[in-house]
Order: sequence, then C-alpha cells, then structure tokens
Amino acid sequence: MKSLLPDPLPDTSAGMVNALREIIQSLALQGLWRAKFFEHAAFYGGTALRLLYGLDRFSEDCDFSLLTPDAEFSFEPYGSALLNELHSFGLDASFQTKEKSTNTAIESAFLRTNTLHTMMIIEVPERLTGGIHPQALLKVKLEIDKTPPSGFETEMKYVYTPLQFAVRSYTLPSLFAGKIHALLFRKWKNRVKGRDWYDFAWYASRHPLLNLSHLEARMRNSGDYSSQNPLSKSLLMELLVDAIDKLNINQAKEEVTPFVNNPTLLNLWSKEYFIDAAQRITT
Repeated sequence: MKSLLPDPLPDTSAGMVNALREIIQSLALQGLWRAKFFEHAAFYGGTALRLLYGLDRFSEDCDFSLLTPDAEFSFEPYGSALLNELHSFGLDASFQTKEKSTNTAIESAFLRTNTLHTMMIIEVPERLTGGIHPQALLKVKLEIDKTPPSGFETEMKYVYTPLQFAVRSYTLPSLFAGKIHALLFRKWKNRVKGRDWYDFAWYASRHPLLNLSHLEARMRNSGDYSSQNPLSKSLLMELLVDAIDKLNINQAKEEVTPFVNNPTLLNLWSKEYFIDAAQRITT
C-alpha cells in the first residue's frame, strides 16, 4: 500500500497532527470524487487553496458549493463513500451529519478518527507521536452551501500525490471573491480571523485577479450590499481600507500562528502592509 506520510515529515507532533488532517482531507476528496460528488458540487475555501493551489498554511475544514441550488441536498448519501475510502487504507473513522437547530443554506457533516491510533496505522515515527493523548480525536468538518450566490466559475483540478484524483474547484478569482467576502463580513464576534488576512495577502501577491461580480452576488446574498448600482472597485477599496483601519494586527497574528510553518513571516504585518496588498487587486 502506498505510504500516506508526507515527505518531508514535519518536525513536531503539532505539525504531524496538521499533516494527518490533510491526509484525512485528501482521502475524503478522493472518496467524494469516486462517488461523483463533483458532478454536482465544487470545492472552495482555505483547504482548496492549500491542497490545489499551493497556499502555504494549514486549513481545517473542507468547504463546498453546489453548482446549482438544491435546498434538499444532504451529505448523508456520501457517508459510505467517505468511510470506504478511509477503510481501504486501514483507517478507522466515523461519519455524522450535523443536526441543525435552524434552517440555513449550509449543510454540515463530520469525519472523526482517533489521532494516535491513526498515526500508528500509517506508521508515524514515535518521535512525532509524543504528547498526543490516547483518546484525542481528529475532526474534519465538511460544509456545503446548498443555495450558493451566482457568478462563480469552476475548473477541474488534478491531484497526483500522495493520492490521485480530480476535484472541481472554484477558480482563483472566484475563490478570492469568497475570501474577501469572509474578510469583510464574517461574523466572528469580537475575534479576528488572522487566516483570512493571511490568505488575502497570499492572493494579492500571487493571484490578484478578483471576480468582482461574484463578490457582489455574495454581498447581496448576505444582505451586506443593497445598492441598485453594481459594486465598483473603488467602493471595494473603501470597504477594505476601513476593515484594515479597524484590524487588530496582534490578534490576527495570534490566530493564524498555529497554521503557518514560519511565523516570522508575520513580522511584516502592519496596516500599511495590508493597504499595499489591497492596492494590488485587479478586476
């Protein structure tokens, strides 16, 4: 059986937990591909950036969007395909859809596996399993938007290692639109999601083209834009400058640090840094 271990191996137990989460994510995507899930849905979000486009930070959840709205969609029929994929590599896991207390457009499900036991099965060296509690669970959340905003574009992406499969994904300009929407309007109470700002800088420096019409559709869908006029780049810049002015840089750094291999890269962060990043956006 082909080894699932990353090459090179992480240096720490925490790094190995992040790597194990990526292994589970990849197996889940392969199982969904086999079940023809991507004939109906597309991958997006931070994990899509990480696994398909080379984002240099770890991500926790797998986010998807239906290609056409279907309020009755459920992850339940795909549960067996997900578990079969993990079981084919000798991994024990459970699958459960989330019971919803309110009627929303987001459907959620969870894959769970025992962290230490799974590391032993894939033969993680003992130096990387120290300190991991025997009962610790690794959880991967799957979420799908059943009534997605219009205007996004998709493409097929192919993964070759350590597994080989195909995934339908949002294109980078459409992914960028989703990230800016999250950055501007994500409801995270008083906390700052530094991962959004990390991704924002990554896009601006490497893939600055933005699908502005999809961003507008997302903003209208969430009730954050109601003007009869199309969203303009100048208005977007005003929104970004305002968000950057209110940003707590230290909180943003603290939130993202566990997900990056080289936290010293965050030393460059400042409001001027993010203003410069915003100015790189093209539409």
